[in-house]
Amino acid sequence: MRLWRNLLALGRMAWAAVATLAATPAGASMFSGEALDAAADVLAIVVLILVPLVGIAVFWIVHVLPEKIAHKRHHPQRDAIQTLCLLSLVFGGLLWPIAWLWAYTRPVTYKMAYGTDRHEDYYEEMGARLGSGGLTATDIAHLREDLAAMEARGALSPKLRALKTALDDAAPGAGPATGGPA
Repeated sequence: MRLWRNLLALGRMAWAAVATLAATPAGASMFSGEALDAAADVLAIVVLILVPLVGIAVFWIVHVLPEKIAHKRHHPQRDAIQTLCLLSLVFGGLLWPIAWLWAYTRPVTYKMAYGTDRHEDYYEEMGARLGSGGLTATDIAHLREDLAAMEARGALSPKLRALKTALDDAAPGAGPATGGPA
């Protein structure tokens, strides 16, 4: 047992001797003289100018994401979500989680009040697709139901009224034979 302890101690001393002999002198920088000053100037410019600009850009992009999501999902309250995103920028991002959650929620109470859970632009896009023949019979039936529900709750805007008359003029079986998701 004592032999093993002595061998371990001898191995540690040999390892320490090798590490001491292999060590190189420490240097504060790989640059010296004018190169060190130039590197410090470049680093200062990057830290003082470039990093804040990139930080502001990333902060802006992240705070506009809920607005983009609401636009993509045809959220009927996307203008309010956009306003909340802008207010979040003013208040340092405190309102941003609320805007994020709002953009992902289904506007159930909005649908109960107005008969739809989509922004009016959605119906305008569908009207353009109807004109180009890109809607299926199922899509046309869903549009008719949505517009009828909206009309029952209140007056339609002139654009939606024009879409409703265009849908009424379209044949019931218009569009491709295959049904698609609404």
